[in-house]
Amino acid sequence: MKNNFTKQSKSAFKSIRVAITIFCVFVAGTTFAQSTTTAIGTSKVWGTVDGIAIEGVVQGPSAQVSELQVACVFEYTEGDIFNSPPALPPALNGLVHLDQDTKGLLTEIRKSGKFLGHANETLLITPPKGIIGGKHLLLIGLGDRSKFTPELMTGVGSVAMREALKLGVSNFAFASDLKDAGIDSPTALVAGNVVKGIFEAYRTQVWLKEKKMTAIKPITKVILLAGPAFFTTAGEGIQQAIASIKN
Repeated sequence: MKNNFTKQSKSAFKSIRVAITIFCVFVAGTTFAQSTTTAIGTSKVWGTVDGIAIEGVVQGPSAQVSELQVACVFEYTEGDIFNSPPALPPALNGLVHLDQDTKGLLTEIRKSGKFLGHANETLLITPPKGIIGGKHLLLIGLGDRSKFTPELMTGVGSVAMREALKLGVSNFAFASDLKDAGIDSPTALVAGNVVKGIFEAYRTQVWLKEKKMTAIKPITKVILLAGPAFFTTAGEGIQQAIASIKN
């Protein structure tokens, strides 16, 4: 009787374990389906402020077509964007693609010290047509990666807008590239801060224009780039920033 009970118990436990395993696989599959990445090329206008459309696009800074592409980089450390992890793997890393498409220029210019990447430092590059999607490439420094805070991105957004206005472009694409560089940053907060900085700078220039102290060409669109896994979260931060700007 004891042996029969033991055999029956083992059989029952085995059935339960199989059932639990199947259930876990099903739940995991459901979770994965709900958190699948957004397809590359997906775009959405998250809102409009002061006549400027804020568009989110799942794309890397090398491929996005725009009059000006902004890419953000930290002070150089050996192999930083290729150190996966913490940097994103090469297939998903926009900075790696940008480096490859410019024939290693991004790494060379940083490694050589020609562009140090100090916070808010800028360097404008105009590559030959067809090298990248943008007509111009603007690098903006993020400083020491160990000292990064999301608040820095408000100033970076302002720098991007000011430089875009100086160039007289009607649109520009912006990539924060934090995940590419291996920084586990709060996506929504960073995206929102970038938007706030962009409009702080734009409204200042509009104010100066009204006083006849500057002449600027209107910006019609700002394109904020996000990786496939971060598009929705970035959009939430962008929409919150738009709402706060309008209030």
